[in-house]
Amino acid sequence: MSFAAVLSAWLSPGPVSAGALEPMLAGRWHDGLDPSAYWVSEKLDGVRAHWDGQQLRFRSGRPIAAPPWFVAGFPPIPLDGELWLGRGRFDQLSGLVRREAAIEQDWRRVRYMVFDLPGRPGPFNERLHALQEQVAAVGVSHLQAVPQFRVETRTALAATLTRVIASGGEGLMLHRADAEWQPGRGDAILKLTPFLDAEARVVAHLPGKGRYSGVMGALEVESAEGRRFRLGTGFSDAERRDPPAIGSVVTYRYRELTARGAPRFPVFLRVRDGGTD
Repeated sequence: MSFAAVLSAWLSPGPVSAGALEPMLAGRWHDGLDPSAYWVSEKLDGVRAHWDGQQLRFRSGRPIAAPPWFVAGFPPIPLDGELWLGRGRFDQLSGLVRREAAIEQDWRRVRYMVFDLPGRPGPFNERLHALQEQVAAVGVSHLQAVPQFRVETRTALAATLTRVIASGGEGLMLHRADAEWQPGRGDAILKLTPFLDAEARVVAHLPGKGRYSGVMGALEVESAEGRRFRLGTGFSDAERRDPPAIGSVVTYRYRELTARGAPRFPVFLRVRDGGTD
């Protein structure tokens, strides 16, 4: 969707379909950047969800079967955020939101933590202010704006990251205050975590040996650059019995790249269809 079309849709009475917009994806924070130019928030270990004004959707565009009461009162404009249960509860949340039929009691513990207004013209400073106003205006208790704050120095940023990790968080997200909304991966949003992470497509299930005899031992995956490697750690017993489907995209964590560009010590995290990226 062109910028002109997005602007026209925002100015028209009807809602914009966020499902028609490519999501805005995060790059990686690196030394030398000035943190005072960014809004900072905790990186939530939730499921990425887009509200298109009428329907909650996964990052892929697939509808999320949320109970009608959960979305009742949401504003009729696009929102981008995370469905969240709390720190360290991604697996539980993922199973809950992927059910074809919502379980009412389980959804009452879920919050929709919103961090942007996709497609809206203007720098993030303005979008953040408008987002906070929208959330406050509707008064839905489980619809919340992700807390954003400013950090002036690299030393203060490092101290903030240390506190978040010590409390069980994943890391930090940094939104450049003057950045326009732009689909795709870029430098307007950056993530800062103790480890690196990336995505790869599953191309094969490799059989296990020893204690994993009879179940999946490792995934053979292919990166966006066409490099193939194995993911053999990070799986639960249930995931080894029912591994991610061939063709699905998974997120993995690693320490660094080798001289040949392969990830060192890759560990499976989750099947992609969510997660702050």
